Amino acid sequence: MKREIRITSDGSTTIHLPDWNEQYHSKNGSINETYHVFIENGLRQISADKVAILEIGFGTGLNAFITYLEAKKPVDYVGVEAYPVISEEIKKMNFITVLDAKEENAIFNKMHEVPWEEKHQLTSNFSILKRKQFFEDISDKDAFHLIYFDAFGARVQPQLWTEDIFAKMFTALKENGILVTYSAKGSVRRAMQAVGFTVERLPGPPGKREMLRAVKK
Repeated sequence: MKREIRITSDGSTTIHLPDWNEQYHSKNGSINETYHVFIENGLRQISADKVAILEIGFGTGLNAFITYLEAKKPVDYVGVEAYPVISEEIKKMNFITVLDAKEENAIFNKMHEVPWEEKHQLTSNFSILKRKQFFEDISDKDAFHLIYFDAFGARVQPQLWTEDIFAKMFTALKENGILVTYSAKGSVRRAMQAVGFTVERLPGPPGKREMLRAVKK
């Protein structure tokens, strides 16, 4: 499938898939979307002293990197990705420049260089485990405080937004755990509710009216 590097509205890059008319991040701003959906409405809502995070769709590593930059407490980060982004594409991402994070460039590179399927302690307060795995094969139980659900949209991959997938997410979360996603589709909300989540609509990131946050109560 053809892949193109594009600049989004906040100046940051994304990978565009023209055959699907889909991209890894919002065309209205890769970094803006990460901060709004996953940091403001996800990470900053967690009160645990040490935060365990599962990302559904590790992709370019942007969500993981910004989580590292913004974390005020220790984080254990697990990123799941069935089709890892190749290093040549990662090198074309301009996140370090746009975030003015040159001093942390080595951490961003290390996130992508460390081997998959192994837990790596990148700093004293941040560990990462990248799993090359299909989402339907996830079998964690009561393991995470927070899930970043950042799969490709239901328009192009509806099989990733089903009750079966969200039941796995529900099982993977600890009690009172949170799942956040950029999606606000009614079918997605209903699938979450069907497996036990309490779901709320929140104002969306730039370019989107709403997003969803689900809680395991």
